[in-house]
Amino acid sequence: MADKSFHVEVVAADEKLYSGEATFVIAQTTSGELGVLANHEPLLGQLVPGGFVVIDEEGGKRLSAAVQGGFLSVTGESVTILAESAQWADEIDASAERSALEAAEPGSDDYNRAHSRLAAAEHAAK
Repeated sequence: MADKSFHVEVVAADEKLYSGEATFVIAQTTSGELGVLANHEPLLGQLVPGGFVVIDEEGGKRLSAAVQGGFLSVTGESVTILAESAQWADEIDASAERSALEAAEPGSDDYNRAHSRLAAAEHAAK
């Protein structure tokens, strides 16, 4: 199964959030939502403000994180997510984020943050 997995790192400005083996990664970039499998062609993408990242670990567990800006770097052997900030979905209160999203001005930092957190929470539940 080693040929179907690859190394993934998630790093925010203030801490390293994740380092492990995965079989699939989804990230929202300025070019669109991107899925990455093992041996993907190298690329560099800019993460959208208010986006999310999903990691399907080698053992079958799914992780989801809200990310605020940054970059995605893909090589044939690894994926690195360098986010300005990131938060795991299991730390997010979805109902509070729905309320924050409704109260915020579309396109504002508060709106993007709430949208990101809500999307991460929803993807973690899938």
